[in-house]
Amino acid sequence: MANLAAQVVLHPVVSQTIKVGATTLGRDKLFLATQNFARFYEWFLISRGNKADAARWTALKTHLALSRRLFRLGKPMEHVQYALRAALTSAPPLEQITAIARQIAYVIFLSLDNFLWARAINLVTLRPETYTKVAKLAVRSWLTAIILSIVNALIKTARLARETRLLKVEKHDEKDLNLELDRETKLRVLAATRAAVRYQLIIDVLDVWNPATTLGYTRVNDGAIGVFGFVSRFSS
Repeated sequence: MANLAAQVVLHPVVSQTIKVGATTLGRDKLFLATQNFARFYEWFLISRGNKADAARWTALKTHLALSRRLFRLGKPMEHVQYALRAALTSAPPLEQITAIARQIAYVIFLSLDNFLWARAINLVTLRPETYTKVAKLAVRSWLTAIILSIVNALIKTARLARETRLLKVEKHDEKDLNLELDRETKLRVLAATRAAVRYQLIIDVLDVWNPATTLGYTRVNDGAIGVFGFVSRFSS
């Protein structure tokens, strides 16, 4: 019995979960994954007429959303730094512009989100119509940031594909071993970069439906949005 308990408690999955939960970012991901599952399950129960049980998952989803806002305090300054780094980095103009604009959109979203958190705990008071305007502007900024990230990824993907094609057709004499090794190294770097960009693009495509539906631009049910968000969080 003691050996079984030790195997469970010391299992690598448990250890990894503890490591993830020990960081603010890790807790935020776990909270968001749980929040998205609650969103899906709430929709599932409501679609079957079980409103009493769905109310419990609605409460869980609401409380997790409020808790996550606390985790995001100070995040706007982090994205200000990202924007500054993007401005100082040498990159093709369109990639640089979309990267900077994306970070600025996140700064606006997270700043407004912090303000809405202060209102939720009664630190500030807002009239209902003002709250609605601020909340809508926050979601628009969030949607803008994700769209800019998608545009940036598409531009970068096209550039990387072009560079890969040029390197593949590049030929060197058998004596030029150093040049050939350099070419192979560059191809591996490009392949890794393309994979990372493609990975982020998939996550953005999954995430974009949440703010788009909140603003009424698309009609995706809460069940699908919950699944998209759950997959996105465990993929990132």
